[in-house]
Amino acid sequence: MHSHYYGGLIEPLARRTSRPYVSMDAQGRRVLNAMTASTVISAGYSDIPARLAWLDSAGIRTQLMTFPGALGLDVMPIDQVGSLIGEFNDRLADICRGSDGRLLGLAGLPLADLGKASAELIRARRELKLLGAILPGSFFLTAARAERLRPLFAAADEVGALLMVHPGLAPGEAAPAPFADQSLYRASGLELQASIAQMGITIVFSDLVDRHPNVMIQLVNLGGTLPFVLERLDAIGRSRTGRPFPRERLRLMYYDCASLGPRAVELAVQTLGADRLMLGTDYPILQDDWVAETIAKAQINAAERELVLHGTAQSVIARLT
Repeated sequence: MHSHYYGGLIEPLARRTSRPYVSMDAQGRRVLNAMTASTVISAGYSDIPARLAWLDSAGIRTQLMTFPGALGLDVMPIDQVGSLIGEFNDRLADICRGSDGRLLGLAGLPLADLGKASAELIRARRELKLLGAILPGSFFLTAARAERLRPLFAAADEVGALLMVHPGLAPGEAAPAPFADQSLYRASGLELQASIAQMGITIVFSDLVDRHPNVMIQLVNLGGTLPFVLERLDAIGRSRTGRPFPRERLRLMYYDCASLGPRAVELAVQTLGADRLMLGTDYPILQDDWVAETIAKAQINAAERELVLHGTAQSVIARLT
């Protein structure tokens, strides 16, 4: 329930010279230069047979593919990307329809214009039969930014949709400067996970889900550091506010385990509940063969394992199909 597809975007990005763009490295390989990272482009980025072969090797029957939100394309000026995003969504829908149920999709939205983004979300659900859309997480780093999305949540509530909250920039936001040392681990590991937890806190203390009951929110990567720091949040609530931290509201969201291992899954099952957790791979960014084995190695019971591998995702998909 967490992977990305780049078909139809690589050639336009190769014509750009500033991030996001595609370049060539010294070995003649194409490199995707997103807003905050650069990655060699493998076949799985756009080749569907290669993707299906990888799914077979990993023992995965069904995969949710999304517009690659971390690229930053979806928050660029709409006159530059509006038609490109619409064409991507059309292509993604065609692939999903022809996959015999193996591939499902989340649309990209032209978020620099929330009116047009809302209309595209409605089109994605009603006409294209995609499950919803991916949203850049920077919208959820503060309550004020999240409030800007009210029109989009109203549209999502109208048609019923899954909204994946995934790290990515908001419109007009500059990419952060790299760290002075060990930036790969500091930015893509530590800071990213902490920022996802901040996104979760915004949703916990907002009424976006309460007021839009036909919207399901998926927060990626097990909610960042939330499972680990939840007991500290409880302690802060008790000692400094006189009120408990509303940990039960974490169950307003669904979570995937992309890029995390069995110990993290065990903690998330204990703190969030297996009925809110789903298998994720972050394919093709991460392609290690341990991804599916993560759940097999987690010390959780058989019923919890079944929920994380299949049951939770099936219940989410059933609400939208």
